Amino acid sequence: MKIAVIGTGYVGLVTGVSLSEIGHHVVCIDLNKDKVAKMQKGTSPIYEPGLSELMTKNIKAQRLSFTSDHRKGLQQADVVYIAVGTPENKDGSAELSFVIQAAENIVDCIVHDVIVVTKSTVPVGTNDMIKDIIQSQLTSDLKVEVVSNPEFLKEGSAIHDSFHGDRIVIGADSEHAFDVIEKINQPFNVPIFKTDIKSAEMIKYASNAFLATKISFINEISNICELLGANIENVSTGMGLDQRIGSQFLKAGIGYGGSCFPKDTKALIQIAGNVAYEFELLKGVVNVNKKQQGLIIRKLNDCIPNIFGKKIAVLGLAFKPNTDDLRESASILVTEELIKQGAEVVAYDPIAMDNAKSILNTSIQYADSIAEAIENSDAALILTDWDEIKNVELTVFNKMKTPLVIDGRNCFLVEDMEMHGIEYRSIGRPAATKKIEVTPI
Repeated sequence: MKIAVIGTGYVGLVTGVSLSEIGHHVVCIDLNKDKVAKMQKGTSPIYEPGLSELMTKNIKAQRLSFTSDHRKGLQQADVVYIAVGTPENKDGSAELSFVIQAAENIVDCIVHDVIVVTKSTVPVGTNDMIKDIIQSQLTSDLKVEVVSNPEFLKEGSAIHDSFHGDRIVIGADSEHAFDVIEKINQPFNVPIFKTDIKSAEMIKYASNAFLATKISFINEISNICELLGANIENVSTGMGLDQRIGSQFLKAGIGYGGSCFPKDTKALIQIAGNVAYEFELLKGVVNVNKKQQGLIIRKLNDCIPNIFGKKIAVLGLAFKPNTDDLRESASILVTEELIKQGAEVVAYDPIAMDNAKSILNTSIQYADSIAEAIENSDAALILTDWDEIKNVELTVFNKMKTPLVIDGRNCFLVEDMEMHGIEYRSIGRPAATKKIEVTPI
């Protein structure tokens, strides 16, 4: 198939590269000429394991190309994917101007029948809007069909998810469109679920909202565990053994972030409000997450009531491991509050520091390693559970003035921290405060 992908953000680029890897000829379109020039050389604008390698491979195989010219990218396409951003409006609704522009570009540039596939996360009814825009502006008798094909990629494992996903959802209103999009996706060998367009649109929002709900639920349970003296890891493991519940997304921490869960939960609340329905449960999920991101500061203040002039190390800035994405990351709220309270902040992240420098407060200092960040610090806050952080030798914390680690991701065993004489606060587990002199063997 000859495929065009409009938009080379996270979803568009991964989608285009993955489709080229299974044999299709893909042109990715983006208005940013500098970005296009870099992608033409195989340089990915985002950090995603395995993405650059597949880009280079398929560019060399002449199955993947990039352009900033919509006419050049769209004229030969049999199928056009819309994968532009749908950022959040002030009221929580999805901003659809980029989607509307993509639809208008399609009308202007196509020269034969096409199927338009919406990959962007859009409110229920948007695909009907796209179809109306195209049909109302077409000046020829070309046939354009519109399909909803939501993405379910996780940042940090998006390439893996493309080839090992749980399902591919296709929402369409014609057998021809179903058949074409199913044929495109068959080489992924992922189960395909066919449904109507509006249901496909809702599946995306409902899925993310449910996963966000699991996260906020287990975080509330973790807070109760701390008050009662229970251990959240034992509780979540015991819960997860029930197949009706499952173990995924039951890891306590300082809340969710990223480009999907925060935006999609608020958008679904707005979608419900548009039909006069109050989604009280999801409102609670959003409020719990907002409160949870600040938990690590409250724990720090319990240990050091006045942090003015104190050196605080922040380990991990991305919202999750294996990405350089800081969107809705706890690091934004946490570092701002540290600076507000007068602390000296030194941060380290193995991948996300370049992005952080353009997003976080300019007074933050950056270190080249964990050891450098925590040297002579009064406390270390762990915000992202990178493997590098989880696997660090615990003796490194001896570089601190007095070892105090507040762990928002439960990276270490309480017993290990206690044995190394480290004061340790984590989420939903007993604190390690006992100092033990370890006798060298």
